[in-house]
Amino acid sequence: MSRPALLAHDLVRTLGTRRVLDGVSLTVSPGRRVGLIGENGVGKSTLLRLLAGVDEPDAGQVTRPCDLGFLHQEMPFDGATTIARVLDDALREARADLAELDRLTRLLAGTPDDHPGHAALLDAYGKQLEHAQESEAWDADRRAAIVLDGLGLGGFGHDRTLGSLSGGQRGRLALAALLVRRPAALLLDEPTNHLDDEAAVFVEEQIRALPGVVVAASHDRAFLDAVCTDLIDLDPAVNGPVRFGGNYSAYRAEKRAERERWEQRYAAEQEELAALRRSAGVTARRVAPDRGPRDNEKMGYGHRAGRVQQQVSRRVRNAARRFDELERTQVGRPPKPLRLHVGALTGAPAGSALADSGTVSSQPAGSGPTSSDPADCDPVDCDPLDGPLVALRDAGVPGRLSVARLDLSDGDRLLVTGDNGAGKSTLLSLLAGRLDAAGEGGTRRRPGLTVGLLAQDTVFERPDRSARDTYTEALGAERAAAVPLVSLGLLSVADLDQPVGRLSVGQRRRLALALLVAHPPHLLLLDEPTNHLSPRLCDELEDALGAGPGAIVVASHDRWLRGRWTGRRLHLRSGHQVLPDDTEGTSDP
Repeated sequence: MSRPALLAHDLVRTLGTRRVLDGVSLTVSPGRRVGLIGENGVGKSTLLRLLAGVDEPDAGQVTRPCDLGFLHQEMPFDGATTIARVLDDALREARADLAELDRLTRLLAGTPDDHPGHAALLDAYGKQLEHAQESEAWDADRRAAIVLDGLGLGGFGHDRTLGSLSGGQRGRLALAALLVRRPAALLLDEPTNHLDDEAAVFVEEQIRALPGVVVAASHDRAFLDAVCTDLIDLDPAVNGPVRFGGNYSAYRAEKRAERERWEQRYAAEQEELAALRRSAGVTARRVAPDRGPRDNEKMGYGHRAGRVQQQVSRRVRNAARRFDELERTQVGRPPKPLRLHVGALTGAPAGSALADSGTVSSQPAGSGPTSSDPADCDPVDCDPLDGPLVALRDAGVPGRLSVARLDLSDGDRLLVTGDNGAGKSTLLSLLAGRLDAAGEGGTRRRPGLTVGLLAQDTVFERPDRSARDTYTEALGAERAAAVPLVSLGLLSVADLDQPVGRLSVGQRRRLALALLVAHPPHLLLLDEPTNHLSPRLCDELEDALGAGPGAIVVASHDRWLRGRWTGRRLHLRSGHQVLPDDTEGTSDP
């Protein structure tokens, strides 16, 4: 039985005064799993809502299978509804298929082969049987138990109400219901949000096994790599959204090759423009109208001079014509990828534009608790020049984190992982000096050390101030002029003069990151740095972390980042004590 495709043609959608989607077309055949990627605000969720029929396009049309599931929709149940009721609804179609098959079986058993209606009845039975086999209707109840267990809901009593579940648990239940249903078309908006590693891998396996259409918007590069057969990049492009065949690794390879072609074309065109500019100027000067004929040139001079003049004029005109054409059609300069020259500069400003709970700070040595007794650390640790940038000894925060010993030196790259509540953010705040260390020891920082922290919550003390003014105020006019905000490629030109209070969460986070990139500290602390960033920016950020003499500590759940990390690792568990050798050869579970 052939399954229907999902078709969209010339979709246009305007929100307020901004055209979010402009003529987007899409064809997804059964068995294809398409990932939607791009910056926040480019229209991924908007496109999913149009495909699902939740919103109507301003222009264009969508042809969708009747059996469609959309994860982002609110579950059509109130808080008093039980898990059992949700599962019954998810299993309703499978049970109906089996009931219809039983009915047709009984009719066939009671209908003679020579009966006029036997052929039609047999055909209906065959189609119903094929549909039940494709939807694995006989296995639906067992599948429901497997899916609930895989998403961490297997231990919940089925009489438990939705109102008693957390937001993350309700989201996992909604996803479980769709995976149990196995609709002909499945639309997912950030399906791995709030999933641990095991649950995310389980969801990937389930989605790969679906025979129908899948369209998913996601920032999770590991998910995109494991699941997708195609990717659609919704970031603005000359010819509209671009579709790439393959998973995320294939997309990355193609984007790298595309950028190399762009850079090569730009360099070749700039070289040709310079040559044409020189050629036109030099050739024109060679005409030399004031030079008289030499004695040996007087015979026939006028004829030769006129011919040379015509040739020169023609070359000048051709060069000028080509120059004008190339100036009009030349490609723009490729945007510079994000770069963190950590440790190259010192004395970063204190970040006065940020609130006390703000996102970025640069902190000189001496702030925060300090161990004053040289006996509290090894002799090398106490050397202000050769010792670590930061050394923790028997320090911590009661009930949250205990650190026996942790040293961070020049060039260190430390990845901190662990479950929620294990103390990752606490450790970063402790290293930044935002928390007072309790314990017999304390914290020692190298004199003159500057520290920058990108926290998970991005708060600016002046939400009415524009992004450009916030950037200038935090860095100072001289530094902001030397490294213009627009040159970093983290915010669009249209967003520079927007009040920071009107920027999206992702845009505010990119502004906070810009402050660190523009004036990097000696010690850079990044708490979930890939949250709210597009896959492209995440890749560039990770590449940027590899260079520079400064130390970088990253706390992250990002499976792609963790899988590619080459530096030291520290995995925290709730109540875990950071011991002296915890970061030596530690692998991420």
